[in-house]
Amino acid sequence: MSAETARNFFQTLEDQAHSILAVFNSQGYETVAPAIIQPAQIFLDVVGEDLRSRTYVFTDPEGAELCLRPDLTVPTCRLHWERHGRANAAGRYCYNGPAFRFQPGGDSTNHPREFRQAGIEHFSCTQYETAETEVLVLIIEALKAAGLTDFTIRIGDVGIFEALLNSLELPARWCRRLRAQFWRSRATFHAELEKLSSRPAAVVDGLPQDLLRAIANAKRSAFEQIIEDYLVRHEIELIGARSPAEIAENLSAMIEDAASEPLADEKRELIENYLGVTAPARAAGARMRDLIQATGYDVSAPLDTYDRRLKNFAAAGIDLSQLHFSAHFGRRLEYYTGFVFEILANGFDADSPIAGGGRYDKLMHVVGATVDVPAVGAMIHTERLLSAVQGGSIE
Repeated sequence: MSAETARNFFQTLEDQAHSILAVFNSQGYETVAPAIIQPAQIFLDVVGEDLRSRTYVFTDPEGAELCLRPDLTVPTCRLHWERHGRANAAGRYCYNGPAFRFQPGGDSTNHPREFRQAGIEHFSCTQYETAETEVLVLIIEALKAAGLTDFTIRIGDVGIFEALLNSLELPARWCRRLRAQFWRSRATFHAELEKLSSRPAAVVDGLPQDLLRAIANAKRSAFEQIIEDYLVRHEIELIGARSPAEIAENLSAMIEDAASEPLADEKRELIENYLGVTAPARAAGARMRDLIQATGYDVSAPLDTYDRRLKNFAAAGIDLSQLHFSAHFGRRLEYYTGFVFEILANGFDADSPIAGGGRYDKLMHVVGATVDVPAVGAMIHTERLLSAVQGGSIE
């Protein structure tokens, strides 16, 4: 990219951002600018394994562990809590600013290490489907204002998967393992499910046997100290990784699994069949309901919510034929708790959405709230949007 081309590109990008923010501002969203440097532990606790390993973490001269924000949702949550300090405080915010993520495949046009997000966050609206509809409608309007007209929308619902696991009455540690794998590839999830169905103890395969023996012969209260001693002895430094307390909790669950009976075949098949549901939005609701009800388990509440959500979308003018549901779709940020979506444009694969977002009702716990706070938001990857509008590469 020549110097002149770069100047023109960034000016166009800035003009596009102004048009996007104008859409958000027109609906009462306040423009904010959260800090770029954030406390690392907040992000490492909530973003999940994928983004945890891609967050730029560093230590300042006083020893504080900090990071360059990998997204703007968590910083906006912090800003909202610092302003109000109470769970029922309503807030609508929008922003446009840089985020930073390590890219394992190298810096590229669609996946740069530094990129811009323009987005919105909506806090404390107890009319869940209303807030979700408002956010999706505004993102669509902003994309259209920037010139994007040809796109599809992929949707999912983490809440339905969560309700299904709860209805099966699995051990809590198994639910945690399945939730953790839900955010990864279908093959990875299937492998985890197969372990629980055949050899639950296989989860300890490959772990240090001396550490497992030490923990197996100790009281639960001593696990953390045993792990700290092991890390010191083997000169393993935890920077941006799980704490000894987290490792202790995970190892404790693994040891319990070693003595567990396998997951029943009928439960494994139901989970697999549910996650195999992929269909146009209207058809998906009926398909999920028929599948789960035929087994006698009750997941009617989140399925009713799904149906109400689609009715709200249609009433707001969203073309439901553009929406395609996938039960295994949850985005890669593990703080989502319910409805999720991504918007895809022609020429961009499923790993390069133009926009995405969803519901994250438990995220405010991390910044200080003691109860769940209804929250939903979304962001636009503005460089990808500009590339899609221009119909080619931005290089």
